[in-house]
Amino acid sequence: MTFKEVVLYRRSVRHYKDTHIDTDKVRACLELATMAPNSSNMQLWEFYHVTHPVVLRKMAVACLGQMAATTASQMVVFVTRQDLHRSRAKMILELETQNILKNSPPEKHSQRIRQRQMYYGKLMPFLYSSFLGIPGTIRKLAVTVGGLFRPVPHEVSENDMRVVVHKTCALAAQTFMLAMANEGYDTCPMEGFDSRRVRKILDLPAGAEINMVVSCGLREKGGIWGDRMRLPFSQVYHRID
Repeated sequence: MTFKEVVLYRRSVRHYKDTHIDTDKVRACLELATMAPNSSNMQLWEFYHVTHPVVLRKMAVACLGQMAATTASQMVVFVTRQDLHRSRAKMILELETQNILKNSPPEKHSQRIRQRQMYYGKLMPFLYSSFLGIPGTIRKLAVTVGGLFRPVPHEVSENDMRVVVHKTCALAAQTFMLAMANEGYDTCPMEGFDSRRVRKILDLPAGAEINMVVSCGLREKGGIWGDRMRLPFSQVYHRID
């Protein structure tokens, strides 16, 4: 399929056929999901690929018994991991250092490495840290003052950074669903679930948060509820000349 055909083919499927789908292909689609753009390349996400029938039944109950869950052949739970920001920043700093040594002129090495060390070694841990709202308050005060003299990002509270992490994870989920559509597989992103039950089923660590649950399978006849509806493009498109 062309990209346009993939986008038009993807629908939120509510009823799947009782047919097996290839686990390896779903895994490959999740590998493609890691190519999604994400804030500062921090990749604060994890993907839990559920294939065991017993776990799927438990997940269906946790997803409120909706048909998109009870008939799913497999599920993927997209999870944010803001709590891993220090280890991820360290990993990206090592990668960025090697990129600089490999691709930058030698006379620029020390300057650019220092910039990356400041960004990933200091700024990222400062931005993503959270403790009773205190770091977020300090960040808000800092940007409020700094914003008097130059443009700065103002969304730096703990809640703001949580939103950033969830937006990033959602980009990965969308990439996954498009990759699945390209394989002729169907998906349904679900936000109707009991997060406490899902956490227990997957044994998620304390710092993890559930972004969405995506059911997977092959669409049954009537599995799509009605024609697709979108607002007229003229209502959502604004050209700034």
